[in-house]
Amino acid sequence: MNDWILPDWPAPGNVRALSTTRAGGVSPTPYASMNLGNHVGDDPECVARNRDILAGATGARPLWLNQVHGTAIAVAGSAVPGAAADGSVSRLPGAACAVMTADCLPVLLCDRAGTVVAAAHAGWRGLCAGVIESAVAAMGVAPGEVLAWLGPAIGPEAFEVGAEVRQAFTEHDPEAALAFREREGRWLGDLYLLARQRLAVLGVAGTWGGGLCTFGDPERFYSFRRDGVTGRMASLVWLSD
Repeated sequence: MNDWILPDWPAPGNVRALSTTRAGGVSPTPYASMNLGNHVGDDPECVARNRDILAGATGARPLWLNQVHGTAIAVAGSAVPGAAADGSVSRLPGAACAVMTADCLPVLLCDRAGTVVAAAHAGWRGLCAGVIESAVAAMGVAPGEVLAWLGPAIGPEAFEVGAEVRQAFTEHDPEAALAFREREGRWLGDLYLLARQRLAVLGVAGTWGGGLCTFGDPERFYSFRRDGVTGRMASLVWLSD
């Protein structure tokens, strides 16, 4: 069985979700082995095989996006594969919302009734610009009916940024200062806390997950900050047939 991360959230029974790790695929080093990104220099045939392995194991039909660190949300089941977007929404059984990461924060969403799901690729630029807000809005349900899960991302002890990143968040919300800690003239940022703050302001019912650091676990996770040339994991959420 693949080494998948299954969300610890109280989602309805017809909602399926997971985050992959780097295990279980066919890609060679430095992409070993379950690389799902076709834009990182890996053999395209290996990437295609890895995606087939994932689809075969889950029965889902992921919408693979061209992620650009923005806020656009595509519709799984009707959008063209490779659409330029950093999130997707789905109301069709089997049509999975998928985002690829290797330090950025994957945010999976569903409603309490199990009628709609969404996923957001929340790197700091997209998170700051409002990709989570866009994904929740695209779901078309009251935020109080939305549940969120935060997947593996670079942790607060490893995500070092400049003052301009902290300023971008605090200009939007002064409370974001709580997610930054100064260290030797730089700042350590907490993507998990920043996402929780955004979700709380929206009125999202509950948020689970967080705490799995991609940077600090090279055996299990890809990390762009750590390795530079590396693969991509995926986080998926879909409605079962």
